[in-house]
Amino acid sequence: MPLSDDALDQLFREARTHSAWLPKPVDDALLRQLFSLAAMGPTSANSSPGRFVFVKSAEAKAQLKPALSPGNVEKTMAAPVTVIVGMDMAFYDYLPKLFPHTDARSWFVGNDDLIRATAQRNSSLQGAYLIMAARSLGLDAGPMSGFDAAKVDETFFAGTTIKSNFLINLGYGDHAKLHARNPRLSFDEAARIA
Repeated sequence: MPLSDDALDQLFREARTHSAWLPKPVDDALLRQLFSLAAMGPTSANSSPGRFVFVKSAEAKAQLKPALSPGNVEKTMAAPVTVIVGMDMAFYDYLPKLFPHTDARSWFVGNDDLIRATAQRNSSLQGAYLIMAARSLGLDAGPMSGFDAAKVDETFFAGTTIKSNFLINLGYGDHAKLHARNPRLSFDEAARIA
């Protein structure tokens, strides 16, 4: 059954990428709910390589700050939460649990190209699901690149098999500071039916 126009507006048509934030905190319980929704999105072979660090505390924000590109510092420091969307390069070790009906782990062991492509693609999908889950729960999002991945990995993922993919600022956006929506490509410019 299709969603209502109000729901489609909230998720897509009226939703915007935010760079300015209201000084309103985001509760930890809401972040847990957000993750639970995002985790339901599909990934190939249910691989679920996405790993998430919800950077909230002043100490964690200070650790993240030196890794940010200059244009991303102010908005990221002002955001109530910044999510580091990471990808576990050893995600396949969880496949006996996540995809138990076959030996999917064996598809990946020793195949670095497949591991890298699967981790990148599917953690990106999971980050997108996180954005849509945030919008569905009344939060705004500001996804971004523009950071030193090596610094983020050293600070937040040292000693693990996780690498950073991208960042998402979360909170309650200041709608008064939005610029006009940028154009989108039309169907005929970007798609075709074969």
